[in-house]
Amino acid sequence: MSTNWDENSWQKDFLNMKSHSLLDAKLLMGGVKGLKDAWRLGVLHVEYERLKKIQEEYQQQ
Repeated sequence: MSTNWDENSWQKDFLNMKSHSLLDAKLLMGGVKGLKDAWRLGVLHVEYERLKKIQEEYQQQ
């Protein structure tokens, strides 16, 4: 099962922001398959939001 990304997909954006472990990259591309994956994807999303905020603050300077 692969993820159908729209143009504003945070997963695609996050994959391009930094390097990821193989498991995290598979999760971001393939989607959730269980509770553990859902938890990890939530953690990755929080990290994405933090990095995105830092990136936006840097661009405003």
